Amino acid sequence: MKRLIILAMFLCACAIGAQAQVVDTTVCAVLKNPKSFDGKMVRIKATVRAGFDQFILRGEDCGQPVDGIWLDYPAGSKAKAGPDAVLELQPAKNFSGTFAATTRTPVKLEKDKAFKQFDSALAQTHHKGSGMCLGCVRSEVTATLVGRLDGVADAAIKRDATGKIIGLGGFGNMNAYPARLVLQSVTDVTAKDIDYSKADALSSGETTTFKGTGELYDPLDAARKSIARLAGSPAGTQAEKDVDAFGKRGEHNGVSIIYAATNEEPKDAGQNKNESPDGVMYNCVFNLDRLEGQAQLLAILHMGQHVEDVRSPMAGNADAPLYIHEYNAWIMTASDAVASGIKLLIMPGGYIVWNGAWAPSDRVSNMDQALKEYLAKEALLSKPQ
Repeated sequence: MKRLIILAMFLCACAIGAQAQVVDTTVCAVLKNPKSFDGKMVRIKATVRAGFDQFILRGEDCGQPVDGIWLDYPAGSKAKAGPDAVLELQPAKNFSGTFAATTRTPVKLEKDKAFKQFDSALAQTHHKGSGMCLGCVRSEVTATLVGRLDGVADAAIKRDATGKIIGLGGFGNMNAYPARLVLQSVTDVTAKDIDYSKADALSSGETTTFKGTGELYDPLDAARKSIARLAGSPAGTQAEKDVDAFGKRGEHNGVSIIYAATNEEPKDAGQNKNESPDGVMYNCVFNLDRLEGQAQLLAILHMGQHVEDVRSPMAGNADAPLYIHEYNAWIMTASDAVASGIKLLIMPGGYIVWNGAWAPSDRVSNMDQALKEYLAKEALLSKPQ
């Protein structure tokens, strides 16, 4: 009997010790020095947003180029919430830089009632009227999250003197986030509806026209046909490059279209076994549950622009921050939407990037203003000085 009591006391002590290893912190504290939290179990109370190519714990006025921590579920979670599309950069077999594989402690997700409430609230989409709303979810969620924090000192892509990539960044879309939380559990879940009233009012009384066909088709071929409407314009020239970034049928150019979960920690975050022309694999992951028909074509153009910005940056743009990449990608997305006859294009949070009713003289300034507000207030990205 004495042995059983001693064993029970030992197990209790271990449980208390494990609990003590969870560090209470904040989004801003992590972003100030993400490397110092690398590998630690943390507890953070934060507001979480899912968007077109975002799934983040929001930092408010942290003063960082990216004021958010990327959120991932453990691999194989099969949950619903998350971004519509992401670009994940990975070292190829012939990567020119140095790469050290990182072994991280696996996290098991607790799929309890609180998590199901959390995941469900972030997965519900918002769509009314005739406009297309890319990545628009109905609610944001405030909760207390516990998970493994992965952090790097610098998420910037490193290049040598010739411009070749020799070091990749952090986590999430374009590997641009210096910190990632791999979720273990959530508590204290509170959902709040996002205000889409302005966008809804513009499309009130009209019928939704873009629901997708559900048919199997070649998305790249469809994208090429879609951008043909832009031929002869500067936007058309760039759109051709964005679609060509994926290569021709059967060509192995290091860029892949992957239909899979966009909300999970990559199963293989190490070095890829295949080679790529520039030593980097560009994995464009799409969530087909959210991207059908025209929305999928716009997503391909958006991700193609991301690939182009990294692989073949414009002069002076090699070290551009995520703000510039997102601005460029949304401009191309909106350009194709305009050429496709979409009357209203809405970004997450209800920001209107295109309205066919705008006077021609106001279109450029209105689009620019909407993008800057979205990037600052929704995407939480700082404009470079």
